[in-house]
Amino acid sequence: MANLTISIPEAVLRKARIKALEHRTSVNAVLRDYLERYAGVGATAEALAGFVELASAAHASSGPGGRTWTRDELDDRTNLR
Repeated sequence: MANLTISIPEAVLRKARIKALEHRTSVNAVLRDYLERYAGVGATAEALAGFVELASAAHASSGPGGRTWTRDELDDRTNLR
């Protein structure tokens, strides 16, 4: 894993450290997660790619005309009782 040095104002770093502590993480972990999302790599990107692959393979649809619901059908909760 590579190291990265950045320059930011001390006040920003202080607030970032406090916020990271409140979320039980570190500034390093927050920056790493952000850069992974920014670069399109990491666990989130892999999970999203897997979902897209599964969705594409499902060939599910609501038919040629699509599915429409009436307001009454959407508000009907008799099957939830």
